[in-house]
Amino acid sequence: MKNLSERDQNHIWHPLTQHKLHPKMLGIVKAKGAVLYDEDGKSYLDGISSWYTSAYGHCHDHIIEKVYGQMQQLDQIVFSGFTHEPAVRLSEELIKILPENQEKIFFSDNGSTATEIGIKMALQYHFNKGSKRHIMLAFENGFHGDTFGAMSVSGLSVYNGPFEDFFIDVERIPIPTSENIEETLSWLKKRLAKENIAGFIYEPLVQGAAAMQMYSSVELSKILLLLQAHDVITVADEVMTGFGKTGTFFASDQITVKPDIMCMSKALTAGLLPMAITSCSQKLFDAFYSDDIGKGLFHAHTYSANPLACAAALAGLELLQSTEIRAHIARIIKSHQRFDATIKNHSKVARTRQCGIIYALDLDVEMERYGNLRDRLFNYFMENGVFLRPLGNTIYISAPYITSDEQLQKIYRTIEGALAIV
Repeated sequence: MKNLSERDQNHIWHPLTQHKLHPKMLGIVKAKGAVLYDEDGKSYLDGISSWYTSAYGHCHDHIIEKVYGQMQQLDQIVFSGFTHEPAVRLSEELIKILPENQEKIFFSDNGSTATEIGIKMALQYHFNKGSKRHIMLAFENGFHGDTFGAMSVSGLSVYNGPFEDFFIDVERIPIPTSENIEETLSWLKKRLAKENIAGFIYEPLVQGAAAMQMYSSVELSKILLLLQAHDVITVADEVMTGFGKTGTFFASDQITVKPDIMCMSKALTAGLLPMAITSCSQKLFDAFYSDDIGKGLFHAHTYSANPLACAAALAGLELLQSTEIRAHIARIIKSHQRFDATIKNHSKVARTRQCGIIYALDLDVEMERYGNLRDRLFNYFMENGVFLRPLGNTIYISAPYITSDEQLQKIYRTIEGALAIV
């Protein structure tokens, strides 16, 4: 019988894949803790938590137990006209750890839909108030997903090229630095006078798909404060940064000015099931609360607030707030700091940076984002039993919180070894 890799090629179209260049996929049959196992029995340390989802490790016993219990009680029910205990309790528990201005929870399916809903909320907020604001503001090189609104506000044209003629109106500003903040604020003050910017979407502290570019909360707060003073709805895309990765529950916890809207997915359900949440302030919700049915937010997904996904998210929140996981996060942060001290002056390393458990280094070499060197690096990592997914000339780590010190050392040694092939 053919193996998984061979059978896969018959019918499956994979995401972010040019199949003519990369026809063969690796068959994974098991995952536990920080380790993946392929169909030939080889193991790989998951250095990126499988796209930042399995933050507490794969197949965590506590999460499986909670979801199994929920499976025997209620599996799925439409969330329009009905509610259920897992969703209500998740809203109660999540609100406790969100920034204090967040009051309402809207459920959907994935990170793209979370940001899509945030964009729609921002645009419709002004529409409901009778204000003609139709432009979204976003950072250069941001990434917010693959649905049309999310693509519109994303700045990575390699993904968006064929669809740009169909996008909503978006204007962009650079991520703030101490050098450009005054110029950016000056431009914004003049631009805001036109009163047609509806919302601003941003990845707080870390731009993930832009090769883990990191920036200061101080300058970001200045931008948010100015925008909110002009009733521009601020939308924090915490799909990647949420649930402990930056060292706090959310990156927004480290920013003085809190967003009007927050978008969450990925680690929300600990990598077990798909689900997303878009939260918002009472001010935002009140603009939709009306006797006029047309002012409601008419957006829905079949599996919104799926009880099993809610159970997984509740179990994840319990872990996130546990003494054990908080200690693991602190341990990984210190471990990355020690590694950085040994690698940052390497002749092949141009720059390093860290935010919480997210660590990144740039190679001192010019290359294409999806070029041959990137493929060589990826193959080297996999051959050495470590799953890392370089972004252009950037190598980054976002491993599960339960990754042991020994496993971290293996990841570090493999990165050091990779520098020899650059």
